[in-house]
Amino acid sequence: MNLQKSFKGNQTVGSLYLVPTPIGNLQDMTFRAIQTLKDVDVIAAEDTRNTGLLLKHFEIDTKQTSFHEHNAHEKIPVLIDWLKSGKSIAQVSDAGLPSISDPGHDLVKAAIAENIPVVALPGASAGITALIASGLAPQPHIFYGFLPRKAGQQKDFFQEKRAYPETQIFYESPYRVVDTLENMLSVYGDRQVTVVRELTKLYEEYQRGTISEVLDYLKDNPLKGECLIIVAGAGEEEMPSAEDVDLKAEVEKEIASGRKPNQAIKEVAKRYQLKKQEVYDVYHGLG
Repeated sequence: MNLQKSFKGNQTVGSLYLVPTPIGNLQDMTFRAIQTLKDVDVIAAEDTRNTGLLLKHFEIDTKQTSFHEHNAHEKIPVLIDWLKSGKSIAQVSDAGLPSISDPGHDLVKAAIAENIPVVALPGASAGITALIASGLAPQPHIFYGFLPRKAGQQKDFFQEKRAYPETQIFYESPYRVVDTLENMLSVYGDRQVTVVRELTKLYEEYQRGTISEVLDYLKDNPLKGECLIIVAGAGEEEMPSAEDVDLKAEVEKEIASGRKPNQAIKEVAKRYQLKKQEVYDVYHGLG
């Protein structure tokens, strides 16, 4: 067990601050985020050039150090040593919340292992920001981030998530959105979807409709800029019954992918909205 009291008690080590940065509009930077970046000893930045522009805009002169996926293995021990010596560090990504699409999560785990306080600041998040204006059910939802790029892998991924009732959030390149929507349509059917581009920027745009309607629109209006895809979860009429699915084969597939039997049973039960005991019985040939 690890108990962290972020702001109380005697502290002999530094704190790791996870500081969100704007996803487009600089006015989305919070007062607390600006002050934190001024107060820490070091800013660990995904791209020091990009973060440098942000720091210049807000007149912040704290020194930076580079921290990204290509140097994380060597850099994390260095950052941990600095924190243990009493230095405070703010980690930032190029845009939005750190630790989601950068190596921040590994740094967080390393800090927690050393009983170093990890303090997250609230702020800009593309997935949640787009979700609440998408018109699709905001809860329950699942954030998946970037999808597999190859068509076959993508369709396999969608097949696994086809019966999930949660609204699903994906990041995607504007050059792959059409292909991704076509793959999604072939597996999910013609569900409601919202494609969002250039969130918080001048050309922010929401395209809401069925997958086929959005695809028709995109044929004449190619996408530009950073994009998200938000798709409705499965409705009750889309849920397959236990009789329609080879549950034992599904569990075996999950085990083959590396899950333990109990984890595989739990995953299959969730996928098809079934009781765990029902899947357990089928897999073990009981009843």
